[in-house]
Amino acid sequence: MRIQHLELANFRKLMSVRIDLAAETTLLVGANNSGKSSAMLALRKFLVKPSTFRLQDLTLCHIATLDAIGRGWEDADESFAIPEGNEWASWLPTLDVWIQASPGELHHIRDLIPNFSWSGGMVGMRFRLEPDDLPTLYSDYRKERARVATLLQEIHIQSADGQIRPTLQLWPQNLHDYLNRRLVKAFKVRWYRLDPSRLSPPNAQTKTASLQPLTDTAVPLERNPLLNLIRVHEINAQRGFGDSADEGQDESKPGGGRKLSEQLRTYYRRHLDPGDSPDVSDLEALRAIEAAQSAFDMRLTTSFAPALREVAGLGYPNNSDPSIKVATRLAPTDGLDHEAAVLFELDSVAGAPNEPRLSLPETSNGLGYQNLISMIFRLMAFRDDWLKKYRTPDERSSVGVEPIHLVLVEEPEAHLHVQVQQAFIKHAYHVLCNDPLLEEFPNLRTQLVVSSHSSHVAHEIEYEHLRYFRRLPSGMADIPIPVSTVSNLSTVFGQAGKTKEFVTRYLRAHHADLFFADAVILVEGAAERMILPHFLRKHFKFLDQCYITILDIGGSHAHRLRPLIDALGIATLVITDLDAGKARAALPVARGNEQITNNPTIRHWMRVAGLGHDVDTLLDLDIEQKVQEIDVLYSIRIAYQTPVMIRLPRTAEESEALPNTFEDSLVLSNIEHFAGKPGRGLLRAFREAIQNADSSEALGAVLFEKLRTGDKAEFALEVLGDPQFSQLVVPAYIHEGLTWLQSKLELKRRDLLVVPAAIVEVTLT
Repeated sequence: MRIQHLELANFRKLMSVRIDLAAETTLLVGANNSGKSSAMLALRKFLVKPSTFRLQDLTLCHIATLDAIGRGWEDADESFAIPEGNEWASWLPTLDVWIQASPGELHHIRDLIPNFSWSGGMVGMRFRLEPDDLPTLYSDYRKERARVATLLQEIHIQSADGQIRPTLQLWPQNLHDYLNRRLVKAFKVRWYRLDPSRLSPPNAQTKTASLQPLTDTAVPLERNPLLNLIRVHEINAQRGFGDSADEGQDESKPGGGRKLSEQLRTYYRRHLDPGDSPDVSDLEALRAIEAAQSAFDMRLTTSFAPALREVAGLGYPNNSDPSIKVATRLAPTDGLDHEAAVLFELDSVAGAPNEPRLSLPETSNGLGYQNLISMIFRLMAFRDDWLKKYRTPDERSSVGVEPIHLVLVEEPEAHLHVQVQQAFIKHAYHVLCNDPLLEEFPNLRTQLVVSSHSSHVAHEIEYEHLRYFRRLPSGMADIPIPVSTVSNLSTVFGQAGKTKEFVTRYLRAHHADLFFADAVILVEGAAERMILPHFLRKHFKFLDQCYITILDIGGSHAHRLRPLIDALGIATLVITDLDAGKARAALPVARGNEQITNNPTIRHWMRVAGLGHDVDTLLDLDIEQKVQEIDVLYSIRIAYQTPVMIRLPRTAEESEALPNTFEDSLVLSNIEHFAGKPGRGLLRAFREAIQNADSSEALGAVLFEKLRTGDKAEFALEVLGDPQFSQLVVPAYIHEGLTWLQSKLELKRRDLLVVPAAIVEVTLT
């Protein structure tokens, strides 16, 4: 048994999304403000803390709907019929949990069986935040609004003397203002059974979930069906390690303490304390505690004797009063109840091997180590708490272990350096499952859900287990506010194949910044990869401030990333080479020579109707035909070498030059600069070629031959080390591509495609 899908609707930016859970670890990734934290918060509120919902947890576009309902209530007469709760279903926050189960697990899911013919497969339940008592909500809202109307009328009468008084904003102004204070009191989470036969996949184009509507006769379940089915534990992002306790922490729960000593003390008390229900293995520890207590009592009696005699001299105790005795009661956890309960030992003093090792208290150690140890101990505590490995009989439950253990970890990378981030995500699931009981009962299943902003964490997870959150600006898909969609990356490439294997190896060998970027630039050479960031820094200040990933595919392989780019839906600029030639033979670029491009990226990505692959067409292609507009937010732009007008030193006449690679395009765009530039390798070869060329065709042929055997990486380093680098002109085809990308990101940063006629203002409290 395991959770197959989670579907969220009308919760903050998550208007309608499906999150498919992997069997073991699922990683939520995406750019900043894409909805990852909202998803984790929704799971926390629906599954762990259902009494913590606020008005701001609703998707904001529904605020206007609320106010319209409120106006209708205010204008209603005695014949008004209060609507049923299902009429509000289109905007109420919901969480659908879909579980895969077998017939042998029927006793766990008896409340969710859709019909008597069910013989295994999916079962589903819906958590919905809805009005607890609509008639009471209706009457109380009308009473409060009537009170406001009476007060405003009184203010109007008192101001009849002609004096101008400021307008008072009395609560409630409207229904959303009313619920801003009363939502917790007026709303509650209820549970409904869903029909697996009506489960639909997400919309293939919009990636939105197709939630199953409840029938008009749907009746909520009497109790939460997950109480004995799923055990939920969480580590949220708001954790720290300082000298003071964290406000609001619940130390009664596993790992609730902030300091390591508090967490160890809680773990010891619940799972290890020999003083609670001891067995044979605890006898030695108890004897040691009793011996220490007896010796301490004798010392206390001797030490306090003079003080007690002095008290007796004041008349107490007399013959009829009880005498005073000082005694101790040592508990194993007392040894952990101080700042130095957890120490970090340092190496011995050099030259003194017999000296005791130095140690520091936990607050003196780095936050990274504290965070790592803290999270590991919390995972261990979660596991033992789920399996009910308690020492105290009162804590042991007569109910069996829940078959599903869902653990939520938010941003584990906080304070951790790269290697520790990777170590944690690789071993976290193993820690949660490291118990002999789970080997004995394989039907007990742990599922770990992690949200992260770290590319290093994503690097260690198979991309099939990644769920990508894509943020959409307001106005897109006819939605007046920014929302998010979720893509299941396990379905990007379909069945295993060479493209899937290449992308997997490439992402594991390089980095996973792609999953957190606002845009991606794909380049096909080391020189572009090295020089392009400096072009951004010098000439495109706005782009330099954005989250842009530059990926060097290392050859003409950018087309293999196309399915992944489509799934992510982010603005993409592909900077590639023209690679002109005949029958796969590379040649210097020439017009009217029946040349074609041998570049697979240009051939496969430029899907313009009627466009061939001949070089003559590509050289004069309009800029608009190099762009594919998939949607308003997601576009792809191809940039390859275009003609450059040059003036050779020997002829002083302007002529057209046709570059074939990034290097010769850079040289031809800055021909005066490179004509007098000293250096070695390609720099020297380019300088000599420019000085000796009689025509642009001859220069192109020489540059082509030199680049076939020259060291392009060395050339890039020489260019970067040039003190006059900032004066270089960016090749036109790259400049055009970066200008296009900047326009796309400026639109995305505004996060607004259209300006609504009326903007709903919500007062946040």
